[in-house]
Amino acid sequence: MPRSVTILGSTGSIGVSTLDLLEQAGVEVEIVALAAGRNVAKLAEQAKRWRPRLVVIEDESLLPELRDRLNGSNVHAMAGSAAIVEAASMGADWVMSSIVGSAGLAPTLAAARLGSVIALANKESLICAGPALLATAKAAGGQVIPVDSEHSAIFQVLQPVAPDRISRLILTASGGPFRGWTREEMAAASVEQAVAHPNWSMGRKISVDSAQMMNKGLEMIEASYLFSMPPDRIDVLIHPQSIVHSLVEYADGSTLAQLGAPDMRTPIACAWAWPDRTPWPAPRLDLARIGQLTFEAPDEIRFPALAMARDALKAGGGAPAAMNAANEVGVAAFLDRRIGFLDIAALVAETLDELSGAGDLAPVGEDSDPLEWAMTIDAAARRTAAQVLSRFAGRG
Repeated sequence: MPRSVTILGSTGSIGVSTLDLLEQAGVEVEIVALAAGRNVAKLAEQAKRWRPRLVVIEDESLLPELRDRLNGSNVHAMAGSAAIVEAASMGADWVMSSIVGSAGLAPTLAAARLGSVIALANKESLICAGPALLATAKAAGGQVIPVDSEHSAIFQVLQPVAPDRISRLILTASGGPFRGWTREEMAAASVEQAVAHPNWSMGRKISVDSAQMMNKGLEMIEASYLFSMPPDRIDVLIHPQSIVHSLVEYADGSTLAQLGAPDMRTPIACAWAWPDRTPWPAPRLDLARIGQLTFEAPDEIRFPALAMARDALKAGGGAPAAMNAANEVGVAAFLDRRIGFLDIAALVAETLDELSGAGDLAPVGEDSDPLEWAMTIDAAARRTAAQVLSRFAGRG
């Protein structure tokens, strides 16, 4: 029987790469559902190629256009966030979770409850409710396999030993487009400069996160949850070539690293076939041509998101979820050209300070629904961030 697959976020860079990998690898699959945000033309094109049972567009105003584009295809189309959760609940063997933002949490939890293997590219699901998500998947007999290149690297080289035999997890970061910029130069950075990542082809929001190294801060939190590692044993190392994706340092002094070309189809292939390997025409790593690999420590003065994320992880409770929500507000405002690049981190810091002072970041209770708890924290953080944003606009 072909393996059944659902792709949440099918028109984004990860979703497109996933379908491309499946096609290039020539694997036999049944696409159960495809879900996307607003790219109705791309979603219809994918639906005609893969013939899923269901396609969902999040923006409900686009449903008539989607149905018109699919006329005669016998592909069922729905719209809205509830419909995306329904798509995730169709019991696919393997679910790619790549919806950007906290909107990916509810459908990812829905897939976890059914015991699906979840290829997780949605950072926010772990940031907002990591322990609950992992526990839910385990209880249902499923598995969460990370797709972020850094966490995939750790997943591949982490030996099944007691955590006390691991000294450190080391996440690598390219440094983004502003690695050598001063704070003054970053203050004047344009949207176009911020989204121009030197190595990876990513969406605008993720590219801005990379430019401010917030993505690496979020990945530290993810790594702590995924691999049961305390924050003081997770480090970040700048590696501009993006060839070494992460490293694991063991207590005996050995350090294991995973290397590969900067192509997201490689960690997707790992998540697809694990513990096996899927042959496909992958880009081969030519170290002789690359010539040298360089590393440097991150500058947490120029990139305060790293320390902010570490503090949120140590604080626990709702701090990581609140930080993520405030960052989404800040990045959206920057992309809309309402605030400057450095204002994003400042907005997040002020939001966390206000929420912490008001006592709004309590941990989830034993009898609480983790989704409701995460959404409550998320909503509170967005309200506070919006208030902070209005003050930022006033300063301008």
